[in-house]
Parts: sequence; C-alpha cells; structure tokens
Amino acid sequence: MSSGAGVWSRVRRVFSRRRPEPLDPSRPDLVVVVSSFDDVEACSTALERGSASEPAWSPEAEAVLRHHLELPADSVDQAIALCGRDGYAPAQPARPAGTGLEAVLLQRVQVLDALHCSQERSRMASLAQRLGGTALGWDALQPATGAD
Repeated sequence: MSSGAGVWSRVRRVFSRRRPEPLDPSRPDLVVVVSSFDDVEACSTALERGSASEPAWSPEAEAVLRHHLELPADSVDQAIALCGRDGYAPAQPARPAGTGLEAVLLQRVQVLDALHCSQERSRMASLAQRLGGTALGWDALQPATGAD
C-alpha cells in the first residue's frame, strides 16, 4: 500500500510554483499597444487593430487599462474613490483640462478582452456623465516587445 508520499510531493510542487508577478503599472518599458478615443468604435475592433500593429497587443498578457476622463474639479475625489473599489487608481494627479474640467487618468492592471474592455468603457462613460464630465477614451499599455 502506498504511503501517499508521491501525491503530497506533487501537491507541494504545484503550490510552490512561483506565480508570475503582477504587471507593475509604473514600469518604464510600458508602451501603448491599443487605444480608442472614438465613441462608436467597438472594443473588439480596437483590440483587433492593436494586435495587428506594432507594438502589438498581446491578448494573453496583463495590460494596464487606462481611462481618460474630464471631470468637474469637485467630483474628482468622488470618482477616484468610486473607481478605487474596483481596483482603479489615478495614474497621475488630476490637472486642469482648460474647459473648467480636470483631466483624470484612472488605471488598473487586468488581462484585456473585448467584453471586459467594453464593460469598463461603458462604466466609465456612465460615471463621467453622472458626475458632469466626459469619458474621452481608453488605452492599454504592455511591456515593449522583448521586455519581461
């Protein structure tokens, strides 16, 4: 009868494997691999364009998804707090947009696909509208080709 040592060693190996580190949004080698600032362009179309251009979007790898918003100054903190619940953080301090609004860039790391990109774009547009602002568009960054 087996002592089960083989099973336990396999279990230990599975759990001791190093998981890849999550993508650090502050990496200096990140480049924009796909973007869309056209309200009528589908996310699937933008992602298809991104995978066919250089630098190419890699659908299997994590990306830094960034949403570009213009919001009234008095609603910026509220937007940051609301989006923070879903893992978004400001990519840079809000700055005047020249229209009485402030430019806000919110980002989070995720594996990007058309469905989730579309859902997030819609959520950001809804949030911006509720707060009296505008969602300008989105872009995604990944490490430059050949970088880890």
